[in-house]
Amino acid sequence: MAPEGASSNNGGMSEPTTDRVIHQHPLAYLLGLEGVALMRAFAGEHDRAFSEARIAEIRDLLERAEELGPGVDVPPLPVADGYDGWAGSYDGEDNGCFPLRDDLLAPMLDRLAPGRVLDAACGTGAVSAQLLSRGHEVIGVDASEQMLRRARRAVPGVRFANGDLTELPLEDRSVDHVVCSLALTHLPDLAPFFAEAARVMRPGGHLLVLDTRTHFLGSSRYPLVKTAPDGRVGHIAGYHHGLGDYLRAALVQGYVVRACEEVLRPEVTVPPDQDAEPLTPGPPNIWELHPWAREAADAARSGQSAVVAWDLELRPEV
Repeated sequence: MAPEGASSNNGGMSEPTTDRVIHQHPLAYLLGLEGVALMRAFAGEHDRAFSEARIAEIRDLLERAEELGPGVDVPPLPVADGYDGWAGSYDGEDNGCFPLRDDLLAPMLDRLAPGRVLDAACGTGAVSAQLLSRGHEVIGVDASEQMLRRARRAVPGVRFANGDLTELPLEDRSVDHVVCSLALTHLPDLAPFFAEAARVMRPGGHLLVLDTRTHFLGSSRYPLVKTAPDGRVGHIAGYHHGLGDYLRAALVQGYVVRACEEVLRPEVTVPPDQDAEPLTPGPPNIWELHPWAREAADAARSGQSAVVAWDLELRPEV
């Protein structure tokens, strides 16, 4: 975790520590959605009736504030602890990032020349299995022992090891390619990982990265609330990286861009048959909140980036 006031590679901006309690209020989230929707209307994406409806809905939400309940203070939780607690349900969840991951990564994986591949932040081994099926020798590394335990059972043909994205437990130039999926959002600074990937890769290899984007529009933070195996509830650190952040971290290491793909969020966030229900106690669940402001949620999130995928070739001589 970066110390207080540490400099990140985020355009030279200072990145304060996330090792602190955050306050999440359900009404604040809903009013935030209304504000983004109104800003987009102000820019011309929606008409007068839409703006008037949003203002009326804001008044209604303020009147119903007690139904939404109070805000909740959420302490920090180490990323590994959060994923240890998440491991048991991770593969069975209706996680919209999984099909996006597979759709974007599959063509990139198909283009990889057979070789020795590191699956960095391998989780429960889904991408490791895809690599193995394509004839690669695979090494999976993850910081969560519970995720690794499931990966070892699911993909016995892969060698798995505990390790950190910024201190990979591999020798220099020991792999042909590196794949990292749905994990870089937990790094405040991308530069250390790209440097490590360049260290362990042989020149001419490919670094395939797929990263999720933030739900919290306008913020560089992307906290995820999770429960550790011992029952502690807290937020694990997450960050929204701009496209320039990836390029600044990659180009200095000698990577050249071979492909970049981005998937945008759909126009409809709230399913037509989903109604607003009483909220679950505890930190606000944004998916439970969206039906409370259906049109605002759809308008605020429509067309925003959901995931980004990069195919980067290591060419230190360029």
